[in-house]
Amino acid sequence: MVPTLGHLGPLPVNTHDVFVGLGVMVAAVVFLLEARRRRVSDERVWIVVAGALVGGALLARLGTWAQHFDLRDNASLVEHWLYGNRSILSGLVGAYAGALVAKRLTGYRTPTGDLFAPAVALGMAVGRVGCLLTELPGTPTSLPWGITLSPAQVEALRPAYGAAAVAGVPMHPSFAYEIAFQLLIFCLLWRLRDRLAAPGELFKLYLAGYAAFRFAVEFVRGNEVVFAGLTRPQLFLLACAPLLAWHLTRQARRGVYRDAWRRTDRQPAPATEAAS
Repeated sequence: MVPTLGHLGPLPVNTHDVFVGLGVMVAAVVFLLEARRRRVSDERVWIVVAGALVGGALLARLGTWAQHFDLRDNASLVEHWLYGNRSILSGLVGAYAGALVAKRLTGYRTPTGDLFAPAVALGMAVGRVGCLLTELPGTPTSLPWGITLSPAQVEALRPAYGAAAVAGVPMHPSFAYEIAFQLLIFCLLWRLRDRLAAPGELFKLYLAGYAAFRFAVEFVRGNEVVFAGLTRPQLFLLACAPLLAWHLTRQARRGVYRDAWRRTDRQPAPATEAAS
């Protein structure tokens, strides 16, 4: 566990925040490269990006507010904003909603999912390094690559994770699993970026892949089980999955994905026609 990377004068440099910032920077670079490659010239696309960032930041923080069915048992919104947890799943929903709102306000019609998908995947891979270095690794495991916490590390984690933080017991490195997944799906998205028959589909594929992975990895993540043996993220995914599955099924029937792996690479179309 590496909670800080050092100090800037009297201020500690928070490891998690540094890697989240690096992840955002990496995502921005990938987005810029793809926008240039696809010859995106409409400046309104940057308003869409701003909408995604604002929506993602807001819902990542506030999306975990309702921890209890009785709203009186939850912290106030101000307390939760200052001290509450952040959720990647809520952040992705917020970013998607923020981009849609920005498009509606600006009248920007061109799909942007193909620009966002590789950028988000690689940015997430970098950002999750901060989680790996600062958060509870996962549930106990007998596998040889388990992470074992020292008593001092457990004491630091105990206020946030309670009895789930145990010293001397190997635990699943769940965030390392996610980093590997994000790198793998980034490579897949990069390969498919000019091969789908409909614009904007890369981000839908990314969401579907991440949803399936996240549901599975939750079983070794160590999050609180709240209902029917499932965690809050798993319940959230079950609520959202039918809509995403319906969209992918409809697109598959239309043949959008049929020849993706057999197509030869082709040059991206200009921004007005691109699958962006």
